[in-house]
Formats: sequence, C-alpha cells, structure tokens
Amino acid sequence: MESPVLPPLPRPLLPARIALPILFILLGAVFATWAARIPALRDALQLGAAELGLVLLCSGVGAVLSFPLAAWLLARHGARHAALWSGLALLMLVPCLALAPRMGWLMLAMFGMGSAASCFDVAVNAIGAEVERVAGRSIMSMLHAWFCLGTFSGALLGSAMAGLHVTPLWHFCLLSAGFLLPLWLSYQALPADRIVPGAVRQQFALPHGALVALGMIAFCGAMIEGSIGDWSGIYLTDQLGVAPGVAPLGYAVFSGMMLLARLVGDRLKDRHSARPVLVIGASIATVGVLLVITASHTGVAFAGFALIGGGVAAVFPFIFSAAGREGPTALAAVATMGYSGGLIGPPIIGFLAHGLGLQVALGFIGVLTLIVALAAGKASLLK
Repeated sequence: MESPVLPPLPRPLLPARIALPILFILLGAVFATWAARIPALRDALQLGAAELGLVLLCSGVGAVLSFPLAAWLLARHGARHAALWSGLALLMLVPCLALAPRMGWLMLAMFGMGSAASCFDVAVNAIGAEVERVAGRSIMSMLHAWFCLGTFSGALLGSAMAGLHVTPLWHFCLLSAGFLLPLWLSYQALPADRIVPGAVRQQFALPHGALVALGMIAFCGAMIEGSIGDWSGIYLTDQLGVAPGVAPLGYAVFSGMMLLARLVGDRLKDRHSARPVLVIGASIATVGVLLVITASHTGVAFAGFALIGGGVAAVFPFIFSAAGREGPTALAAVATMGYSGGLIGPPIIGFLAHGLGLQVALGFIGVLTLIVALAAGKASLLK
C-alpha cells in the first residue's frame, strides 16, 4: 500500500538540519539539571541514601512502564508528534520536582518525569535512526554528542545556580521556559510523519534473538550513566567534602568527555566497526571507576569520571543504531531493556551505599563496565 500523501508543512522558522540536535540537547539538559540539584532536593526533604534510592526508582518505573505508550505513539502518530507531546510533558513536569513538599510527592513527580523522558527519548532516537538510514552513513554518535552537549551545559549551569544559591524551583522553571520555543520550532522544522499502515498491530515487544545482546549492553549502559548522573554529586559531597557549587562538576566532566568521544565515534565506527570500539571503551571506563573509588583528591576523581564518560560514550549511539536497523519495534524493545537498567541502577547504588558505603556502591559500576565489554564482544548485530 502506498504511503498517504501528506499536506505540506508551513515554512519553518528553524532550519531542519538543527531541529533534531536541539531535541537531543533538550533531553540532555533536563537530565543534567535534575542531577545537578539532587543534593539540594535531598537535603530539603532530609532523605537518606535508601530513601533517595526509592525516589530514583520511581523515575525508572515510569520509564519502563511508558514504553508500550511510546511504541503506540510512534506507530499511531509518528515520531515527530510523539517528540512534541512528550517534550511538552517533560518540560511541565521538571518544576514539579522542586515543588514536592514530601517524599511521596517527589516520587510521584519522578514517575511522571521518567515516563515523559522515556517517550521523548524513544521518539528522538527513532527520528535519528531514520535520518541515519536515509543518509546511508553513521550519524547517531554525533546526534548523541548533542545530548552530551546538553548534559555538559546543564551540569555547568547547575553548578553555577547552586553556587549562587538559586533555588531549584527557579532553576527548573527557567530551564523549562527557555526550551518551550525551541521545542515548538524544532517540531515545525522536522519532516512530516509518515505512518506505515498496520504498524500499530506490532507496536511493542521485548528483545529476542540477537537483540538480547544489544538489550543487555543497553541495560548495563543505562545503569552506568544513570548512576553517575544521580550519585556523582552525592559522592563528591559526602566522600570528598566538596562545596555545593563543585559537586555538579563531576557529572560535567563525565558529560564533557562523553561529548568529545561521541564527536569522533562515527569515524571510529566506520573505520574499525562498532564492536571493538565498545569493548575497548568499556575497558577504559573500568579504569575510570577504579580511579574514582580510590581517589583522595577531587582532581583524581574528576579524571576517573572523565575516563568513564569517554569509555561508555559509544554505547547508546551504537546500540540504538544497530537496533534501529531492525525497525522501530526493535528499537523500542532494546530501549525498554536500557531503561530497565536505568530503573534499577541508581536505586541499587543507593541501597549499596546505605549498607556498604558509597565507595563500594560506585565500585559496582566497574562490574557493569566489564559486562558491557564482554557482551559487546558477542553481539552479532554490532557492525
């Protein structure tokens, strides 16, 4: 059956080539903004490590439970519309985190933000996979570099806001207001969605066959990224005694090195293939974890976070690219495994920190990087 003929879109005010990068920047900035102010929100509600772990668990639960919705939105309405609607929900929910008067309300807000973020993530990666397919060359690493630019900028801004004693509420409101217009302009600039007839009947499935290896790598990768994002500031604050304005810089270093690595990721993939790049990168990240957990000085810890960021930078671009070649259902399935890792990673770190201390808890990330290296060496779909 031929694709339906769609009416032409109004002439966009934003060039189409920068619309998708803006959406990746938005996602990264939102994630880093929340991560940068976790210590402040934790102190405001007087949460312990285990309680903070439960709060973070709610974000992961919302993310995983929303994947059938994300797959349905893509199949029924297209990735462009899904990105707009989930992006608006995400920007509206961010200030709610700072408005929560008690732990229960914060858990509810985190559930909603996790749901919106996962739908938005799947939508923009689906758009990116289609652009890569049409281009006939690797571009996913560069797109994820824009995400890192968002996390890097968001972490630096969070450091400045914390150092200036700006409340999380004002910080979050400024972020949401600043991204509303770019989100709308990017939506207008993206190509019109073309819905494939019958796609709704095959909207969601768990990974199977060769996709399982990709799902495992995504699972561990999400645990690593989520744990560094949510706990690096806590680790620097509690273990090394840094000031509030310095604590977010650990995540900024992690994101900055990830950004640099992703700028060259596509060229490395085209030259050496995805598999060896992932194996070597995960091995480098393991060394970074060892530096972090043995550091007695902030500079050594920053070096460790930099190695972790650079080492795992290729995980999601390469995994989503490989899954995207198998179709949107496969992409959503692998993304489900990834967000399942994001679901349990930060809470596990919290529970380990509560029982065994932060050093042991972050040492668990080193186990995850080794699993990524082993699984990448066996993944047949990585090319």
